[in-house]
Amino acid sequence: MRTPQPAITAPPSETEAAVESHPAPGGHSVRTRSQHQRRKRIVQAAAALASRGGVEAMQMRTVAERAGVALGTLYRYFPSKMDLVVAVVGEEIDLLESSIERRPPGAATPASRAVDVLMRATRGLMREPELADALIRSLILAEVQTPFGDRMTGLLLRVSADGLTLAEASEEQIDLAGSLSSVWVQELLEMLRGRRTYDQIQRRIETAAARLLADIPS
Repeated sequence: MRTPQPAITAPPSETEAAVESHPAPGGHSVRTRSQHQRRKRIVQAAAALASRGGVEAMQMRTVAERAGVALGTLYRYFPSKMDLVVAVVGEEIDLLESSIERRPPGAATPASRAVDVLMRATRGLMREPELADALIRSLILAEVQTPFGDRMTGLLLRVSADGLTLAEASEEQIDLAGSLSSVWVQELLEMLRGRRTYDQIQRRIETAAARLLADIPS
């Protein structure tokens, strides 16, 4: 799940800044294609910095300079560094979901399909261990609501239970899939600390998935 490095471009013009800062009628901001591209450029710049120096390297001014936007523009998109971390995590999950859509797990059992997804995510994150460490640690300490847990739980349900959504799943199914996701996060942290090998993580995830997803129909 490597995030491409952004090119450095010129800061936005006064017109662009005005469009971003003035809401449309009804209180909703005008959202243009260029604004989407600018937001993506900011997230990519933050990810590139974090991949080299962790969250400490994601200084807002440095992110703005790398993304080629004014500091005020950056704060309009992301009021705090934690909001920016959450956006980087969302980008990583987007990449994982795209990978799953292109190449869905083909294993026969729900547990094996879930393991496929989690180990695929592990390989993607470990290509950028500094970024993975920064994101996981920041999310654990986050004081803002993050989409990470719900999105990983939803993804595990979809692949293991033949398209089951969070809205359709029972509370128990959601709890079990969420528990598996939590096990994976903890094992990933242990790997980042040098206490687990890839093979050890896979074995532990396989054991947890077999127990937690035993009652999900194939």
